[in-house]
Amino acid sequence: MMMDEDVEQASLMSFNDRPRAFPNMRSKTYSPLIFRILRKLNVRVVSIILLLCFGVIFYMGATASPIILFVFTVCIFSFLLSIYLTKWVLAKDEGPPEMVQISDAIRDGAEGFFRTQYNTISKMAILLAFVILCIYLFRNLTPQQEAAGLGRAMSAYITVAAFLLGALCSGIAGYVGMWVSVRANVRVSSAARRSAREALQIAVRAGGFSALVVVGMAVIGIAILYSTFYVWLGVDSPGAMSVNDLPLLLVGYGFGASFVALFAQLGGGIYTKGADVGADLVGKVEQGIPEDDPRNPAVIADLVGDNVGDCAARGADLFESIAAEIISAMILGGTMAKKCKIEDPSGFILFPLVVHSFDLVISSIGILSIKGTRDASVKSPVEDPMAVLQKGYSLTIILAVLTFGASTRWLLYTEQAPSAWFSFALCGLVGIITAYAFVWISKYYTDYKHEPVRTLALASSTGHGTNIIAGVSLGLESTALPVLVISVAIISAYWLGNTSGLVDENGIPTGGLFGTAVATMGMLSTAAYVLTMDMFGPIADNAGGIVEMSQQPESVREITDLLDAVGNTTKATTKGFAIGSAALASFLLFSAYMDEVSAFANVSFKEVDIAIPEVFVGGLLGSMLIFLFSAWACAAVGRTAQEVVNEVRRQFIERPGIMEYKEKPDYSRCVAIVASAALREMIKPGALAIGSPIVVGLVFRILGYYTGQPLLGAKVVASMLMFATVCGILMALFLNTAGGAWDNAKKYIETGALGGKGSEAHKAAVTGDTVGDPFKDTAGPSIHVLIKMLATITLVMAPVFL
Repeated sequence: MMMDEDVEQASLMSFNDRPRAFPNMRSKTYSPLIFRILRKLNVRVVSIILLLCFGVIFYMGATASPIILFVFTVCIFSFLLSIYLTKWVLAKDEGPPEMVQISDAIRDGAEGFFRTQYNTISKMAILLAFVILCIYLFRNLTPQQEAAGLGRAMSAYITVAAFLLGALCSGIAGYVGMWVSVRANVRVSSAARRSAREALQIAVRAGGFSALVVVGMAVIGIAILYSTFYVWLGVDSPGAMSVNDLPLLLVGYGFGASFVALFAQLGGGIYTKGADVGADLVGKVEQGIPEDDPRNPAVIADLVGDNVGDCAARGADLFESIAAEIISAMILGGTMAKKCKIEDPSGFILFPLVVHSFDLVISSIGILSIKGTRDASVKSPVEDPMAVLQKGYSLTIILAVLTFGASTRWLLYTEQAPSAWFSFALCGLVGIITAYAFVWISKYYTDYKHEPVRTLALASSTGHGTNIIAGVSLGLESTALPVLVISVAIISAYWLGNTSGLVDENGIPTGGLFGTAVATMGMLSTAAYVLTMDMFGPIADNAGGIVEMSQQPESVREITDLLDAVGNTTKATTKGFAIGSAALASFLLFSAYMDEVSAFANVSFKEVDIAIPEVFVGGLLGSMLIFLFSAWACAAVGRTAQEVVNEVRRQFIERPGIMEYKEKPDYSRCVAIVASAALREMIKPGALAIGSPIVVGLVFRILGYYTGQPLLGAKVVASMLMFATVCGILMALFLNTAGGAWDNAKKYIETGALGGKGSEAHKAAVTGDTVGDPFKDTAGPSIHVLIKMLATITLVMAPVFL
């Protein structure tokens, strides 16, 4: 180690004096086709087209409901604010030329992979759309659809159009997340040379731009679909479809969003963690060089991975979470309004859109509340970035409580049960408290200011094995509190909904399920701010990498290290938030699935008896699916990392001058290896997730036909969905928390604790971190998407199982 340090000190000045050129990953900058077309059009022509589009959208919204007009207005204002945030971030300086060169290399690599990955995903989406079209052309219709004159062909085209629109919007959400992160990272690095608060503000506002666009697109996309179908099908006119049944036509949108998000999360997760593990194992463990050291051939691939794995994939992930939750709540609201014979059900159906419109408003206030120092030249003491972010979150939570109460009084008041709105407001409060509890629990288990991570770091001082044992046990323990919180939330919200006073024609309370839907909306009522905190993490991580590679002073690296450690915690808390909302949303989607089966089969379908052997087997298959999917995702990262390790070792052997700064590593070779492996490896687990429920449903439908058991296919799929959801929640909690804790235990040691960087404890912590990488950034986040995609695919394919 001493010899390496001497070589580094002796060679540092000569390396700094040499011009640094980081190779582009492509010969020219890439921008999507639609942007290239728009640039060639005349500005006046584009303006006229946009005005016409807005005119048509607002006309359809006004025809459908005044509530839709409110939603459109808020979404457009949020898009205008996101443009302001973009201009504000891009106006900041990019720093010295070496920072810009590194940033350009990261941007080129990220955009190149995104283009290739989404070309692959789009081809698979078109193929699946064709399969859905063929199935829907030969499937049954609900009695309500038949009475409204909605034929099979029309139903098929509507579902396929919704699926493709959901997939397209999910892809755009991913692109937006990546677009801002690859431009903000270098500006955060540059700001860190002046003050920590300015760097924090830039990272937060860059994440805020992405969050507002993602949430706004999810809301306006569903609102446009709803109003289009409302006008096109003449809903609520004599002999036409009832507005209560309209939300069922939107399920394709949720499935399309989930489909793209799953492959985006898998491909991005395999990319980022394959590069990260490979870079750490050779760079840190074998060569003893720091993280993000420019001598590491895999460092650019690692930094590219932060953008395609954490930013692009998380944008698509949260987009589909919100879309699935809105659609399921709209279905349940319509079903309850029909049972209770509410005269104007539009408030119950459109309530989720209004909640998320207010989410855009209050999250914008929370984002803008984080300000920089008044005078950048005055050196102020470094604040804890987590405390600053928590203040913004607390403000957003307070505003969420107020706006949620106002929304319930506005939309959920009915003369049949005058106090029902207050019961639903309390359901929303349950959801908001649940979200806050999830964020606090995740922070407790993954932030090194708290005991669990410090205990894990202490275990590293006795070796690699004890670090792994402590990390696994911490992850297992961390499932307990979230499950208790979810359990209390579901039961409380169901009870509050049931006591709302809304009853059906037989006097039976019917508000329970809608109460849980309202709780889920409460939990996601601050989704835009939570996504902002999540996007902050990879932007800060990238900024730290740029600072290290451009060899800025140690004081600058200390600021980015602090932001990076907080970013790890915010990513972990966001994943906890995501799995909590996924649990509640999946419960809603499961209920919506049972309602849909009842509608298609025209018989009551309220219970699933797991004492029936075939149904129990369906549950076993659902549990097995989670474990097999996780295994394949982790194995994909392992295989990719092996390729990276071999390449990095080869370059160190064949180019010995790399370690002495005399030769430039071949960064682009590692980028090419990881990109190719990620695209190849994402197919198998993704195909497993999509194909399993369809195959199981069809096989047991045929078995039920020959054994005289009606609806067996639907029952087995329901059992599979139920068990997969329960198992997936626990598995995701374990993987996310263990991975985040291992990462921050390493960060804690790197602050100087237990011997600091280069110590034996640090080496053991690096091993734990590499084990946790595929847990927290590949398998864990993919399970969030998986359990919701299983629910949306069963909703779309429900008629096939009957």
